[in-house]
Amino acid sequence: MSGSQTTGLTWGQQAQPSEVAYRLARWALAAFVVTFIAARILVILIMSRTIPDLYLHVKGNHVHHLNYGIFLLSGVGAYLLFFRPRGRWLSAAACIYGIGLALTFDEFGMWLHLGGAYWQRASFDAVVVVAALLGLVAVAPDFKRFGPGHWGTTILVLGMAVVFGVLLVQSVRKFGNHIAPTFQRLEANSPE
Repeated sequence: MSGSQTTGLTWGQQAQPSEVAYRLARWALAAFVVTFIAARILVILIMSRTIPDLYLHVKGNHVHHLNYGIFLLSGVGAYLLFFRPRGRWLSAAACIYGIGLALTFDEFGMWLHLGGAYWQRASFDAVVVVAALLGLVAVAPDFKRFGPGHWGTTILVLGMAVVFGVLLVQSVRKFGNHIAPTFQRLEANSPE
């Protein structure tokens, strides 16, 4: 049977996200944001030696939480493909997916540089992009229902995002010299 026969779609048609898809996206977004914030707080507390070293070490090597995220994403992908869950199990998979995304994208800078400072700017940028995309999927109306107000808001938000990005870069440059030494000192004193 071809794809169009099993889904009821003809060539060129796309399935519209259902209310279930929006609900799952909201679960994934919530899990993503909570996990990201919790991971950052724990790392700061460990690096400042406020709490004990909770890092997993294998033969002297620190296992970064990026790896946990990759395993969670792999497991959720396999679970969704092979077991086709429904109901609460599907919601649980969406939460675990959000957790895996947060743990992985929190250390996105390591993907690019294969090491280096934990506080790499690329990690924050990646988290913002992924969170924004999940947020858009979670709250956006059907594309067919986009009216002039939606388009106007979209253009306004994009313009504001550009202005914000420019201002953010300027502020990071200005205050980076004051903040960077503190993070570098924390990282140098971490129990790694």
